[in-house]
Amino acid sequence: MTDSQPTPPNTPPNTGKTAAAPDGEGGHGIALAIIASCQLMVVLDITIVNIALPHIQSALGFSTQNLSWVVNAYTLTFGGLLLLGGRLGDILGRRRVFMFGVALFAFASLLCGLAQDSWQLLAARALQGVGGAIASPTALSLITTTFREGPSRNRAFGVFAAVSAGGSAIGLLLGGILVEWLDWRWIFFVNVPIGLVIIGLTPRFIKESEPRPGSFDVVGALTATLGMVGLVYGFIRASEEGWTDDLTLGSFGAAVVLLVLFIVIERRSRQPITPLWMFRDRNRAGVYGMMLSLSAALFGMFFFLTLFTQEVLDFSPLRTGLAFLPVSVVIAIGSGVASQLLPRYGPKPFMVTGAILATAGLAWLTQTDVHSTYAGSLLGPVLVFGLGMGFQFVSLTLMAVSGVDPKEAGAASGILNATQQVGGSLGLSILVTVFGTATRDEAKTQARDFMAHATPAQKLTFQKTRSLPKPWSDEVLAAGVSNAFIVAAVMAGVSAVIALFVIQVRASDLERLKGGMPPPGA
Repeated sequence: MTDSQPTPPNTPPNTGKTAAAPDGEGGHGIALAIIASCQLMVVLDITIVNIALPHIQSALGFSTQNLSWVVNAYTLTFGGLLLLGGRLGDILGRRRVFMFGVALFAFASLLCGLAQDSWQLLAARALQGVGGAIASPTALSLITTTFREGPSRNRAFGVFAAVSAGGSAIGLLLGGILVEWLDWRWIFFVNVPIGLVIIGLTPRFIKESEPRPGSFDVVGALTATLGMVGLVYGFIRASEEGWTDDLTLGSFGAAVVLLVLFIVIERRSRQPITPLWMFRDRNRAGVYGMMLSLSAALFGMFFFLTLFTQEVLDFSPLRTGLAFLPVSVVIAIGSGVASQLLPRYGPKPFMVTGAILATAGLAWLTQTDVHSTYAGSLLGPVLVFGLGMGFQFVSLTLMAVSGVDPKEAGAASGILNATQQVGGSLGLSILVTVFGTATRDEAKTQARDFMAHATPAQKLTFQKTRSLPKPWSDEVLAAGVSNAFIVAAVMAGVSAVIALFVIQVRASDLERLKGGMPPPGA
């Protein structure tokens, strides 16, 4: 697809077959709406399930330990197979693969809603992750091949980035509405009609890209996925059983072996799923590192604040979802501002400012305690954090795919998406470990205070359940959340260091953002 405006004289000719909507602003808008709808459906599913977890636990008989896998089964297959999904689109044709991924995601969502046992839901959640891993990177690569570099693509990336960043908050809101007004199964059923609409509209407004010869690095994809599963499970196990537990150590050992094997496979493969040469570019490697650390902080922020608002502030599922709505609005505003001003100022100012704002918001949240209120203690820092994330995602997305050959667009976008999802899963598992250690320590202190002030009836109940009642339990949870935010702030701070000292915006990058031709030799 080409823009309806005349081609500027200094714009290089488009030599490849474009995957585009019909000419005209209407076609552009509908094509972007289709792509953004797919990304929203895939991204919000990461958080929409969080609010429904207590209902899922009672309905399907999950133990507390296994309940976390309702989230992990999706995020790990999603993040681990994103690279393979991007390669599938490059080789087989992006529109075809995009439609297949959406169809698989919708079908798996139906199976999730129909699940009658815990293993059925976990299997369907893993299948959902496979569908998302196929659809999401293909959606991003469709933008790179549909919209010409310059203002048109900047606006498209702005919408895509806002959806990617705000989808988590929207998932919490939608999850609260569906759980409170209907049933937990509808958090999955809602994907089915959305998927069918996307599949029906895609052939009309998005043209197929030309398939390219190549092979699939299935072994590389599997070793990467299994290695990340072992790493995340090791952290989760450590939070429950300690760092010296045999299974904890075994999980970490297996993860190291698999991830080293993955690197060896990629270096020797003729067509690797992760082209390691992409990391030789200073800016692209920096962008991937920033996305990894920022996603870890983002997942942690939503997870722990959802826990805090429902357990300590006693918010209902719907009220919890509404509490995060301002975050989505601010992220959208930040993304819009960044996409409009990027051609003038370049991406680095927004990367640096966004990372500093995100770090400041999380540092502010470390002050969370049992006396915190939503309006007085939580709203301010999450708005600061959200604005920083809005600035970040547009800049990171543009820098990750800037100057990439069209045949590698799927791989480049796949790596970016993979670092986001894997970073979120890995970061959350680390923060859960910090949370678990802090709550165990605080529980000892609160137990002593409880035994000194509790009534005989309360002491008898505690001996049976081994669970502290309110307000002692709130003190324990608040201590864990506060400590988790300290580490989350450090994670965000790493991205600020990378933005300041690693990212170097070149003249060719600025020319591409403006839609012009890069200088010779750039």
